[in-house]
Amino acid sequence: MVPISLDGSALSLRELKPSDAEALHTVYGDSKTVEHLSFTPRTLDQCRAIIDSAVKDAKGDPRTVYMLAVLHGGELVGAARLAKDERPHSAQIGFALRHDMWGRGLGAELVQLLLRLGFAEFGLARIWGARSPENPASEAVMNKMGMVEEGRIRRHLWTGTAWRDSIVHSILSDEWAG
Repeated sequence: MVPISLDGSALSLRELKPSDAEALHTVYGDSKTVEHLSFTPRTLDQCRAIIDSAVKDAKGDPRTVYMLAVLHGGELVGAARLAKDERPHSAQIGFALRHDMWGRGLGAELVQLLLRLGFAEFGLARIWGARSPENPASEAVMNKMGMVEEGRIRRHLWTGTAWRDSIVHSILSDEWAG
């Protein structure tokens, strides 16, 4: 296993570790932060299970899922995921930042780090992500990073209280600015 570690100007990505559980809970346990995600707020035990799964995935050979900590000034402020599709040229990304970090341009940097991981480190040909139709901030971030809106997947996710559509965005390696 080669641990993932990527640095941007304000954010860094690294592997999740068991000691991150409480910090991850400040992200995934917050109702405002997860409002547009595919799940309701997570408990501390659920965050521990997410980390346990990430540690196990990091040992996979071949590794297909990269669930990572997002750091700002050394503090865990979010989570990022890149999951290679069954077609190894493509991967899906997902990301979350604590809501007190919103509005600072960090979402764009986070997506740029994920694109760098997928294109520069793994040589992927396509990266895609899905967002809630009710999340204009995520739409703006993906558009800013050059991701093209492909369409709507109707009743894509059960959020725990209702069905939700998803809007898919993608970017190809030759469209990525690096």
